[in-house]
Amino acid sequence: MAFIDCHFFSESLGLSTSMYVLLPQTTVGQIGLNNRSTGSKHPVLFLLHGLSDDHTIWLRRTSIERYAAPLGLAVVMPAVNRSFYADMASGPKYWTFVSEELPALARSFFPLAEERERTFVAGLSMGGYGALKLAFRHPERFGAAASLSGVTDIEALARKRLSREETAAIFGSADSLRGSDNELFALASGLARSAAKQPKLYQCCGTEDFLYEDNVRFRDYCRELGLALTYEEEPGAHDWDYWDRKIQSVLNWLPLENGLADK
Repeated sequence: MAFIDCHFFSESLGLSTSMYVLLPQTTVGQIGLNNRSTGSKHPVLFLLHGLSDDHTIWLRRTSIERYAAPLGLAVVMPAVNRSFYADMASGPKYWTFVSEELPALARSFFPLAEERERTFVAGLSMGGYGALKLAFRHPERFGAAASLSGVTDIEALARKRLSREETAAIFGSADSLRGSDNELFALASGLARSAAKQPKLYQCCGTEDFLYEDNVRFRDYCRELGLALTYEEEPGAHDWDYWDRKIQSVLNWLPLENGLADK
């Protein structure tokens, strides 16, 4: 695969930012990597980072390049700081960036598919929250979304894990989250009631994770709503041993064409 460290200016953020991009490349003589390319425009996975990390972390902590290479799958990894993929109350507009500007810019720079059925999103922890938020708010753009140890109850996390100052900077207040466009329970309910074509959903969480109970509660809620959710749990904590294993499960689960992954 080709690896691009892409630096560019974001109009919505008002500053220069970065993303890592992996692009499929068919090779014959490369040793130790089974590369594949599926056409002129590649299916794409937007892969989101967690609260304490940045766009470099998936390449630093997992073998995502090696896992994606035989699938012919492009991977786009943006940086969003500690924003929870939101238009911050006192800060940059990261939701506008990741939902509108980033996909358009990435497709203008690189040969990425535009079809919903070939566009996917996944992330861990804060990124799992961001992935589900993108799929719930824009089901017309994503064929599948995956959350690994995701923040599923943003109000509870804001009250228990974030300082009052950080919550205010991102969301305004914890009270404003309930029933809002930043709350996954409300967004899941809205998706279930809508006539929109629903994306496939994948959720996993380790049983020793501090977010496990929230994930189980969200799983049950999605099942009550009748959403197409695949859920997996196994022993594991909120760490990279678990996420390196489970990103492989996500890639195998993605509805990639031409038999490249299980449908």
